[in-house]
Amino acid sequence: MNPVLVYVVLTVAAALEAGGDAIVRKGLQAPSGPGRIGIFALGALVLFAYGLTVNSPPWDFGKLLGVYVTLFFVIAQIVNVIFFGARPDLPIYAGGALILAGGLVITFWRPG
Repeated sequence: MNPVLVYVVLTVAAALEAGGDAIVRKGLQAPSGPGRIGIFALGALVLFAYGLTVNSPPWDFGKLLGVYVTLFFVIAQIVNVIFFGARPDLPIYAGGALILAGGLVITFWRPG
């Protein structure tokens, strides 16, 4: 698989996971009833689509998820602002810089 396509697939997976998690969280806040069940069902469907998507690239599982975690962090921060109106604070930026640094190491360091 083309490396650029792999990153696109992983970005889509991150959006599905973060979006699915946000949908489930909204379901937890919804009043009991059929609407809440529908929200949970939608969240489950989106999270299932994430599971299929994140495992589709033919990479080594450890490398795949190492790079994925970096993309997930970035997408999760965007989803947090859009769905919940919560802006990152300094500890999120500092920790995020470490996560991004780790993703760059995993992506570009070629041993041997």
